[in-house]
Amino acid sequence: MELSSINILDVLPGILLVTASLIAMLSIAIRRNHKLIFGVTTGSLLGVFIYLIIYATNHSFTVEPLFVIDGFGTFITGLIVLSSLAVSLLSYAYFEQREERKEEYYILLLLATLGSAMLVISKHFVSLFLGLEILSIALYSMVAYLRKREKSDEAGIKYLIIAAFSSAFLLFGMALVYAQTGSMDFKDIGIYMDSVSNNGLPLLLIAGFAMMIVGIGFKLGVAPFHMWTPDVYEGAPAPVTAFIATVSKGGMVVLLVRFFGQINGQHYPVIVLSFTVIAIASMFIGNFLAIRQNNVKRILAYSSIAHLGYLLVAFLAGGALGVEAVSFYLVAYFLTNIGAFGVIAILSDQERDAENIEDYQGLFWCHPKIATVFTAMLLSLAGIPLTGGFVGKFYLIASGVSAQLWLLIIVLAVNSVIGLYYYIKIIAVMFDKPKAFEALALRPRLYLINLITLVVLSILMIWYGVYPQALIERIQDFLK
Repeated sequence: MELSSINILDVLPGILLVTASLIAMLSIAIRRNHKLIFGVTTGSLLGVFIYLIIYATNHSFTVEPLFVIDGFGTFITGLIVLSSLAVSLLSYAYFEQREERKEEYYILLLLATLGSAMLVISKHFVSLFLGLEILSIALYSMVAYLRKREKSDEAGIKYLIIAAFSSAFLLFGMALVYAQTGSMDFKDIGIYMDSVSNNGLPLLLIAGFAMMIVGIGFKLGVAPFHMWTPDVYEGAPAPVTAFIATVSKGGMVVLLVRFFGQINGQHYPVIVLSFTVIAIASMFIGNFLAIRQNNVKRILAYSSIAHLGYLLVAFLAGGALGVEAVSFYLVAYFLTNIGAFGVIAILSDQERDAENIEDYQGLFWCHPKIATVFTAMLLSLAGIPLTGGFVGKFYLIASGVSAQLWLLIIVLAVNSVIGLYYYIKIIAVMFDKPKAFEALALRPRLYLINLITLVVLSILMIWYGVYPQALIERIQDFLK
C-alpha cells in the first residue's frame, strides 16, 4: 500500500502521540514548566481517547504490511490511552513534591504509550519489534527516573538487562520462523503452518516459537520468567509501576492474542501445552510467593504474575468468547491496578514510596477515603462479588468451560482462594489499631486531583461489577 492511499484519519492517534512528545521536548528546551508539560500530556491523551470514541468505532483499516486497525485494536488502544491518562494524573502530584527534574518523564510516558498502542495493532514481526522497543526503551528510563533513591538504579539496570535478553530471544525466534516460513506476516505464517500441519510442524519452526515464547514470557513477567518483576516493581516510582503492571503488559497480551489467533494456535498441541504449563506455574508461583511478602509493591508484583496466569486461560480458550473475556478482564485489571498503585503514590513522601505493609496500619482511621478506595481495589483483585474483578474472573472461567479447559479452571479456582489471604492481610492492617499518621504532604489541590482520579476508578470498577452488561455490549460491538 502506498503512503498516498492511507487515510490520515486512521493513523491520527499515533501522529497525535508523536506530536505531543515533540511539543513537550521543544517546550522543555525553551523553558521548564511542569504544569505546561503535564497539560500537553493530559490534553493529548484525552484528545486521542475522544477521537477514538467518535471516529474509530466499528471502523476497520489495514496499513500494509504492518498494522491492522480493527475493532479489537481500537478498543484496547482506547483502554491503553485512558490508562495512561490516569497514570499521568497520578504522576503530577507524585513528581511535584520531588526535587528531580520532572518534565522529561512525560515524554517517556507518551512514547511508552505509543509503543504499547503499536503492539496491539501489529500484524507483522517488524511492527511488533518496533513497538516493543519503543515501549521498552522508554520504560528503562521511567523505572530508574528517581536516581537518588537507593533501589531505583538497581531496578532500572535489572529491567534493562532482562529486556535486552528477552528482545534477543524474541528476535532470534522471529528469524527462525521467517527462515522456515518465508514470511513475517502473522496471517501468512498461519497459512504456512496449516499447509504443513498434517506432517507435523518442522523442528526449525518449533525452535523459533520456543524462543519467541521465552522472549514474550520475559516481557509479560510470567513464570518461570518472572525474576525481574518484584525488584522492578519495588524500585520504580509508584506511577511507573502502575504503568508497567497495566499498559505495558496489556499491550503484550493483546499482541499475543492476535498472533495466536492468526496462526490458529489452539490446533497445535505443543504450543497449547507450553502455555498451559506457563499458566499453571504463574498462578501457583505468583500466589505462593505473594503470601511470603510484607512489602505491598512486591505483593502486587507477585499478584500480577498470578493474574497473567488467569488471563492465559481465556487466551488458550480462544474464539470470540475468549477474546471478549480477555478484553473485559483487561479493563477490570487496569482499573484496579492503577487504583492500587495510585493509593501507594498518594501516600508516598519525598524520601520513599509507602510500600511497607506497616505503612498502612490503621489507615482507615486516619484517611478513610483512601483506605476505602484501596480496600475496593484489593477486593476486586481478589475477585470478590460486586467488583469488576469478580465479573472478569467469571468471564475467564466461562471461556475456559466453553473450550473444556478443566484443569486450568480448577487451578484458577484454587489459586483465587489462595490469593484471598494476602489481599485480606493488607485490608486487615488498614483496619488495625491506628498508628501516629502524619498529615499527607500533598498540597490540597494536588491531593484533590489524585483523590478524584482514584474515586473515578473505584466507581467504574464497582459499576462494571454491578452492571457489566454495558461494557460487555460495548466490547461485542467493537469485536464485530
